[in-house]
Amino acid sequence: MEPRMTHPFAASYRPVRLGQCHVEIREEPDGALLVSQPEPLGPYARKLGERLVHWARLRPDQTWLAQRGADGQWVRISYAEGLRRVRTIAGALLRRGLDVDRPVLILSGNDLDHAMLAVACMYAGIAYAPVATAYSLVSRDFAKLRHITDLLTPGLVFASDGAQFGAALAAIAHDGLEVLVAANPPPGATAFAALREEGGEALADAAHDRVGPDTIAKFLFTSGSSGMPKAVINTQRMLCSNMAMSAAHFAYLEDEPPVTLEWAPWNHTAGGNHNFNIVLYLGGTLHIDDGKPVPGLVETTIRNLREVSPNWYMNVPRGYAAILPYLQQDQQLRESFFRNLKLCMYAGAGIEPHVWRAIDELAVQTTGRKVFFTTSLGSTETAPLALVADQSMAGAGVVGVPARGIQLKLVGPGPRWEARLKGPNITPGYWRSPQLTAAAFDEDGFYKLGDALRFVDPDDVNQGFRFDGRFGEDFKLATGTWVAAGPLRLGWLEAAAPLLQDAVIVGANQDRIGALVFLDVPACARLVGDGAATLDTLADHPALRAELARRLVDFAARATGSSTRIERITIARRPPSMERGELTDKGAISQAGVLSCNQELIAALFAAEPGADVICANQDAH
Repeated sequence: MEPRMTHPFAASYRPVRLGQCHVEIREEPDGALLVSQPEPLGPYARKLGERLVHWARLRPDQTWLAQRGADGQWVRISYAEGLRRVRTIAGALLRRGLDVDRPVLILSGNDLDHAMLAVACMYAGIAYAPVATAYSLVSRDFAKLRHITDLLTPGLVFASDGAQFGAALAAIAHDGLEVLVAANPPPGATAFAALREEGGEALADAAHDRVGPDTIAKFLFTSGSSGMPKAVINTQRMLCSNMAMSAAHFAYLEDEPPVTLEWAPWNHTAGGNHNFNIVLYLGGTLHIDDGKPVPGLVETTIRNLREVSPNWYMNVPRGYAAILPYLQQDQQLRESFFRNLKLCMYAGAGIEPHVWRAIDELAVQTTGRKVFFTTSLGSTETAPLALVADQSMAGAGVVGVPARGIQLKLVGPGPRWEARLKGPNITPGYWRSPQLTAAAFDEDGFYKLGDALRFVDPDDVNQGFRFDGRFGEDFKLATGTWVAAGPLRLGWLEAAAPLLQDAVIVGANQDRIGALVFLDVPACARLVGDGAATLDTLADHPALRAELARRLVDFAARATGSSTRIERITIARRPPSMERGELTDKGAISQAGVLSCNQELIAALFAAEPGADVICANQDAH
């Protein structure tokens, strides 16, 4: 370990080699701004399968993928063994006549069988689609799963457990759809182990030779929070160019291949594209984490972090908040976590500054230096990495500048700009949805990201951009004043830190802004001095309510107008739930889901005479 220091924020970063983030900007005749790096991206692989073949030859015995087995021990697949399995599975799939019009549908979550099947599909040029497990295990009517099946017309559907996914499999069953399961096969299903033994390596290799940059690798589905999910086309060019962009920026991973512990679901672009593919592209090792940043499962992540020392770690903000108390309490865990760690990355939402600062402090206590903490900006349609930041751009909400090979278009008027993107990593569109595709691009072929950006320094583009919310989450008050909900939420969470886990800003067509808040139970219990406090008891605790009221009054006093002043809040008496649609699979809050599931609580915020549950910045309102 490096020598410890006593002043954490005077500490330097651990050395980490990153690509340059110098960009140029020019103004178009219509007032739009174009921002890009002058240095070109450079060559990249034509298809991901090339990288598997490369590493199987160069590092045949190195672990590619690992996951704990039923006995709790790590089951490992080397690059050579992985290539062998991929080729045999690919041959079996090709014999079934599967292709882009009869793709493979994967219902279950991250595991070794899922990985082998997915890479086999890409090796053979067979499109596949990983689907959110909630569509199979939480949904009661399977409406989104049926929509996906009707749109894709798959020829084969895979689930890890035929009993667990039995109802979902029955809901989409039809003639010509083969069911493949790893355990507990229903009548007529094919066992995954049998598929692996069918052979056909020569058939697979011949198909792999035909795969090119424009071959469709997979379909990834948007969340569908405002309607039915859209199938985003992901080509080999998108995936490979995006990995080259990531490798050019996170240059140290070419010196020391990535070692990661990964839970993010592979049906999302961050987990299934960036995190999975960067390991394969650069010949690293991915440990599949069966934990998640929720009570009852985060303990599994902690157990794994005691044994896996990543040199690159990515999580959602809720994930960092979930592991933080364990890191604070356990020196052995801290030493394992920070031993090789050069970079932490967050995605999916903005991270609370107090969580960031606490991790900085722990890194300095443990190693003597801070670990570079950063984020990116992108979407399912961008494969996903689009903007990147270096150490000069560190700070909550700072998303950096366009990655090498990407052109960023800013549509104004500023200072809050709409972001649009063009590059080889951008999707060609949505499968079998020409109208949606046409609406997603502007007249110059830029993909309309839907995010708002601000210059960190309007006089120096190389200071990067700050994420300023999504235009789709903004709303108008009854006065016609626009409210930028994203930045306001982050500001309130910081003002209330560490008492809140999350918040949703509300007030569309109302006279004032309100917020539904979710308590951080451990932090609130510490505040009131009651380690046994529950969410119910805390929601009514006078000391906590008084402290939240004080924070709300202070925050309102700093407001610059009605669009930045939260006047009332109410406490949710249950945590946000993935089952109810209040959380995404990534653990981020879903504004639309929370609004849908808490209409009575939200309505109470705007009553003429607010009830006892409502906390007001103007206490006279009571």
